[in-house]
Amino acid sequence: MFRKILIANRGEIACRIMRTAKRLGIGTVAVYSEADAHALHVEMADEAVLLGPAPAAQSYLAIDKVIAAAVATGAEAIHPGYGFLSENARFAEACGKIGVTFIGPPAAAIHAMGSKSESKLLMEKARVPLVPGYHGVEQADSHLIHEAMRIGFPVLIKASAGGGGKGMRIVRAEHELQQAIDGARREAKSAFSDDRLLIEKYLERPRHVEVQVFADSHGNAVYIHDRDCSIQRRHQKVIEEAPAPGLSDETRKRMGEAAVAAAKAVGYVGAGTVEFLYADGQFFFIEMNTRLQVEHPVTEMIAGLDLVEWQLRVASGETLPEGQAELSRYGHAMEVRLYAEDPARGFLPATGRIAHLTWPSAASNLRIDSGVRAGDAISTFYDPMIAKVIAWGEDRTAAAQRLRRALMETEIAGLATNTAFLIDVLGHPAFLREEIDTGFIERHRADLLPESSGTSDRALALAAAFLVLSGGARAAEAARRGGDPHSPWATTSGWRLNGEGGSSILLRDNAGRQRDARMTFSGELWTIAIDDGAPLRLTAPRIDNGALVAGADHGRLRVTIVQDGNQVTVIERGRATRVARIDVLAEAEAASVGPGRLTSPMPGTVVRVMVEEGANVTRGQALMVVEAMKMEHTIAAHADGIVKQVKFSAGDSVAEGVELIAIEVAP
Repeated sequence: MFRKILIANRGEIACRIMRTAKRLGIGTVAVYSEADAHALHVEMADEAVLLGPAPAAQSYLAIDKVIAAAVATGAEAIHPGYGFLSENARFAEACGKIGVTFIGPPAAAIHAMGSKSESKLLMEKARVPLVPGYHGVEQADSHLIHEAMRIGFPVLIKASAGGGGKGMRIVRAEHELQQAIDGARREAKSAFSDDRLLIEKYLERPRHVEVQVFADSHGNAVYIHDRDCSIQRRHQKVIEEAPAPGLSDETRKRMGEAAVAAAKAVGYVGAGTVEFLYADGQFFFIEMNTRLQVEHPVTEMIAGLDLVEWQLRVASGETLPEGQAELSRYGHAMEVRLYAEDPARGFLPATGRIAHLTWPSAASNLRIDSGVRAGDAISTFYDPMIAKVIAWGEDRTAAAQRLRRALMETEIAGLATNTAFLIDVLGHPAFLREEIDTGFIERHRADLLPESSGTSDRALALAAAFLVLSGGARAAEAARRGGDPHSPWATTSGWRLNGEGGSSILLRDNAGRQRDARMTFSGELWTIAIDDGAPLRLTAPRIDNGALVAGADHGRLRVTIVQDGNQVTVIERGRATRVARIDVLAEAEAASVGPGRLTSPMPGTVVRVMVEEGANVTRGQALMVVEAMKMEHTIAAHADGIVKQVKFSAGDSVAEGVELIAIEVAP
């Protein structure tokens, strides 16, 4: 076994690997960028080496810097985690050249499976079932269009070197092909430095089922059960579970054996995942991920294994700890990917500081893999995942209920997250009935992503009550320090000399509207109305350890409320609502966005401008493409008009909310 390893990654996966390494008595070396100088994985490691500036290309993706860090610290092996250099054959080769073990498959296997086109040809020879498509070397646009027409719509255009939904487009008609090819090429080039594409028949309602495989250098290979990863947004997994529900034992066996055949076809060693599309009892090879997957914890929980430990043992030359006949399976496990993103805005990544973070109580059947803490920042440089939350249950229903409950007990403030969305998916009747496929979210969009009705009066009222109480607490503390704790200026009860007391606080809801919270106090009874709406009545409200506690119409109320400057976040059963207090002395009313302005929905980089000043545009016309976190977002005209000004060029960085294009809207 190794004495010291370097983890060439960051975030939750780096922390995950370190925990196993420490348990086995292996020393750990972290690498980090300037943006991650105070990150959790850096603090956990025995040693840490700075690679360079925040952009991944100058730090985590810089092969020479990672290799130099391994040499300088005397690391015997490098674990790449997932993402970054984990599927980079050149990196695996570079490790071998300096005598450092790459904890992963041979470079030849990475190369073979890293090209979707080449891997399809290899799988065809190994008699692994394939989706009809084109995986050839001819990449001229005209040829790709011809092949798409031959296959028949709908088709899926994919980056040959891709993964994670990047460089992927669904095309349903001939006139959409050219724009889809252009966009997929740009995204593939940006994400993988490889703009080659392939085309496959798009299956309308398939499930995404994958098999965990493991092989050693002694010729042994096994499949460690299957997983379902069908709940996806933007072709990226959101919820994963193991085993895949509803498969017969015979299907599981055939799929597992096909996965092992795929691994053996490329001389595989280590942990890998063979991914399939499954529909109507048939399965088709998609790709093989030559690394540990984000969703590996669900396999670990049902198999009772530590797959990172298996990786370390196999990489050090040992045989597989268990053979196929020895592997067992217990119960059901589910995992959600908790992201900093806004589902209501097309799942746009969110950035900012995590002002508050509390996980549910530790439990034997609950696991949380995270690489961030309260006070850490989510930036545009890296994936916006906050954590993986995993639950085990005796069966699928129990696992879903336990996971949903854990999310309801999770508290995050400071930036938008998908917590409430995940709670809704896990509780959706169709999900619980196992009616799942890759189109689940879109099909149930009305339930999962309803049109926002704005901030509820209840959340605004609770925020107002909290602000009054916290302001009173500060006044009481100031009076205590001033020597007169019995001063009437220090009271927080709303008491007045004559009759009922009252107060008013101006708030801004999540739609940017000004709302007036009017409060009256009568003894211990607080009555709070928003803009003369139906009032909320609270009895004896108080703040207890960051939570608002009070009597209410339906019993006792306890709601966590976090204040960060003028921002107030109300968190109730996992659902966070953000409002802002309006400081009338310091804040002028924000100028409303004019009808002719197009703004950036998130911080990013302009990758393409498709219009010139003076051009006539029509509603829905694509005008600009902005990239954030390696995903492209098209800025389209919201009305017919004339372009008056294009304010940015390709390559420019833009902030969220900045005006990109000014349009004179047609009368």
